[in-house]
Amino acid sequence: MSATKRAAQVASHIITPKADVGLIGLAVMGQNLILNMNDHGFTVCAYNRTTSKVDEFLANEAKGTKIIGAHSIQEFCAKLKRPRKIILLVKAGSAVDQFIAQLEPYLEKGDIVIDGGNSHYPDSIRRTKELEKKGLLFVGSGVSGGEEGARYGPSLMPGGSPAAWPHIKEIFQAIAAKTKEGEPCCDWVGETGSGHYVKMVHNGIEYGDMQIIAEAYDLLKNGLGLSGDEVAETFEDWNKGELDSFLIQITSEILRYKEPGDATPLVEHILDAAGQKGTGKWTAIDALDYGIPVTLIGEAVFARCLSSLKEERVRASTILAGAGLASKDLVVAKSKKEFIEDVRQGMYAAKIISYAQGFMLLREAAKVNNWNLNYGGIALMWRGGCIIRSAFLKDIHTAYIKNPKLDNLLLDPFFTKTVLRCAPSFRRVVAQSSLWGIPVPAYSTALSFFDGYRAAKLPANLIQAQRDYFGAHTYQLEKEGSKGEFKHTNWTGRGGRVAASQYNA
Repeated sequence: MSATKRAAQVASHIITPKADVGLIGLAVMGQNLILNMNDHGFTVCAYNRTTSKVDEFLANEAKGTKIIGAHSIQEFCAKLKRPRKIILLVKAGSAVDQFIAQLEPYLEKGDIVIDGGNSHYPDSIRRTKELEKKGLLFVGSGVSGGEEGARYGPSLMPGGSPAAWPHIKEIFQAIAAKTKEGEPCCDWVGETGSGHYVKMVHNGIEYGDMQIIAEAYDLLKNGLGLSGDEVAETFEDWNKGELDSFLIQITSEILRYKEPGDATPLVEHILDAAGQKGTGKWTAIDALDYGIPVTLIGEAVFARCLSSLKEERVRASTILAGAGLASKDLVVAKSKKEFIEDVRQGMYAAKIISYAQGFMLLREAAKVNNWNLNYGGIALMWRGGCIIRSAFLKDIHTAYIKNPKLDNLLLDPFFTKTVLRCAPSFRRVVAQSSLWGIPVPAYSTALSFFDGYRAAKLPANLIQAQRDYFGAHTYQLEKEGSKGEFKHTNWTGRGGRVAASQYNA
C-alpha cells in the first residue's frame, strides 16, 4: 500500500464523513449547483484549487446552509460518505484528467467521479474505461440551463458507468428541472460517453434553433419592413402556440429591450458577427464522420462562420448590390399577414426537421458505440431547464414512447401530418427569401432535406456513373438493390476491366 493510501485511510478515521456529495470547482455554475443540492436537503462538500474561494463561498453565498468546505483533496475525500460521489465542474480537457489523477489516491472501489463540464464525448469514453479498470465508476453528465438552471433546476444528461446511476439518481433527479407534470428532466442516458454526446447534440440543435429564429427575424424586419416592436409582438404571439419555447420567449424580450434614453432596440446596435464555443462544430463534424445528413446544424455553424467575415461582407455589399427584389415586394404571398403566418409555419417545419436530424445522429452514434439510448427519455430531459426547452418536445417524447424503434421522427403520424401541413408555407418562405436576396440557409437546407428524404429516387445514380467513368469506382444496379453485385463499365472502350477497390472515406 502506498504512503498516500495509508495517509488517506488515517484521515478517513480522523474525519467523520458528513457530505452526501462533493463538488470541485467554485465558479458560478459550481456554486449554484451546490446551493441547489443544499436546497434539496443534501449535504455538500465544496473544494476549489484556489482554497481561498472555499472560505469566501462559505462566508457569503453558503452562509447559514449545511454546506461544508475542504482545503485539500485529501480532506475533501475524507469528508464524503461512501461510495464517494464527486462532481467536477472545471474547464474541459486536461484539467479534468489532472483532478482525477489527484483524487485517485484517496478513492476506494465503487467511488464515483462525475464530470459535469462541457467535455468532448471521446474523453468521457476513455475516462469511463480507465476508471472502471481501477474499480472506480465514472459519469460524464451534460448540464444545460446556464447559471439560473444550475441554481434552480438544470437539464441533466448523465451517462457512463451504469452501476453509478442507483447511487446518484436521487440527487440528480431532485435538483433537475421539472416538467409541468412534475417529471424530472433527468434520466440515465446510457454507457461511456453517451451523456456528453447527448449534450453535444443538444447544443447542435440549439445552434439550429437560434439560426432559424434569426432568419425569421431577418425576413420580418428586412423583408416585410416590420419595426422591432412589431417583430417582438409577432414572436410573443407565436410563443402562445405550437412554437412555445424558451428561445422564442427570450427573442421577443431581446427585441423590445432599449437602453435608457435610446429609442432604438439594443439588438440593432450589436455587431452582426456571431461567436461559437465549438459544440455545434463537434456535432457537424461527427455527423460527417458517421455519414448522417445533419444539414441544418451544419448550415447554422457555417452561418456563424460567414457572419464573422464582417469587413469582407461590407465590401461585397457595395460591389454585389441590387441582386434581389426591393424589400417589401411580395410575390408568393397575398399579404403581410399571410407571409408572417408562412414564416411561422416554415419555422415549425424547419425545427421539426432539425430535431429529426439530431435524433438520426443519436441513433447512429448509439449503434456505433453500443449505447442503449432511451430516445423518449432524452426528449423528456430537454423539456425543461435547458436552452432548447419547448412545448413540442412533449410530442417527440410521445412519438418515441409509442415506438422506441422509430426510424425517423418524420415518419411518426403526428409529425408526418404536421410537416405536410406546413410544407406549402415552407416553400413560399424559401421562394420569397430567394427573390428578395435574403439568406435563409437553415430554412433552405431543411426544405431540401425534406424533399430529398421523401424522394424515392435521387440523381445519385448519375454520380455513381460519373465516379465509375473517371475512377472505376463501380456501381450497383437498381433492380438488385444495395445488396447487389458491384459492377464496372468500360464507358469509352479505352478503359480496362479492373475496378477500384471499395472503401469508406
